[in-house]
Amino acid sequence: MIRYLTIRMLLTVPALLGITLLIFSLIRFIPGDPARAILLTMFDPSTNLADLEKDAEALHKQLGLDQPFPVQYGTWLWKIMRGDLGISFRSKTPILEELLQCLPATLELAGAALVIMLFIAIPSGIAGAVYHRRIADHATRIIALIGVSVPGFFLGLVLMYIMSVKLGLLPTMGRGGAEHLILPALTLGIGLSSVTARLLRTSLLQVFSQKYMMLAEAKGLHRRTILFKHALPNALLPVLTSVGLLIGGLIGGTVIIETVFSWPGVGRYVVDAITGRDYPVIQAFALLMAVVYILLNLIVDITYRWMDPRVRLEQEGQHG
Repeated sequence: MIRYLTIRMLLTVPALLGITLLIFSLIRFIPGDPARAILLTMFDPSTNLADLEKDAEALHKQLGLDQPFPVQYGTWLWKIMRGDLGISFRSKTPILEELLQCLPATLELAGAALVIMLFIAIPSGIAGAVYHRRIADHATRIIALIGVSVPGFFLGLVLMYIMSVKLGLLPTMGRGGAEHLILPALTLGIGLSSVTARLLRTSLLQVFSQKYMMLAEAKGLHRRTILFKHALPNALLPVLTSVGLLIGGLIGGTVIIETVFSWPGVGRYVVDAITGRDYPVIQAFALLMAVVYILLNLIVDITYRWMDPRVRLEQEGQHG
């Protein structure tokens, strides 16, 4: 196990380096001068254009944009390794400090959406598999298809119109009590539950077709015992590999949902940075999302290996 962990950790190093180079390159090759973009956000119509050009050149040097590309990348990477994500162009505040202020709201939203996803996906997936090709199965498949097809922002607007405008039950925007959390969390959770329910249904059907399941039925075990003690634990293993990526998508999906519901989290913070061409913030967010995906993938692989002896034996045979 230690050898496997060491190999997996070493493989993440070149992946992270490649991601940092890609993110830095994409941001640097975006059309437009960041220095001029910053000054234009503070532009005073009475300012002389010649003075504006001088200020842009001075800011260009101050930001290190006049340095060769390898020097810029090396300087940025060294700061990242020390935990320095840079300074926001707009607020002149450390990006890490601003992200930490927004992070609790995003984690609150993501956690609530994850709970909603599990409460919807697990019963729906079980119902679709147990009542295969019956009314319950067809109904859950249609609902899941609708949930996957409808964009998150549209679903959010529909829920907002029904629950807030028409019925007046819930607030539309902002962050306050638990009532403010329901609509954005429900919007995120429904979309993710549709995918998870379909995965669980397919996995359960595969488990039901195994010989040991037929043997359990032949021994006269109760169907509930077979389902929850034997079938469901084995069916959740393949789903686990996708849930890690779904959690990453959950965090990324907050960018849209937080904007729709004016939720003061990381997603809304990044949208404001994109509209204001705050490149260091965009870089930091893209890098953090990449790190989250890599770490989640690593955790899922380790968990899957630990829970399924077949995978562990197969990998030991490959490395042995």
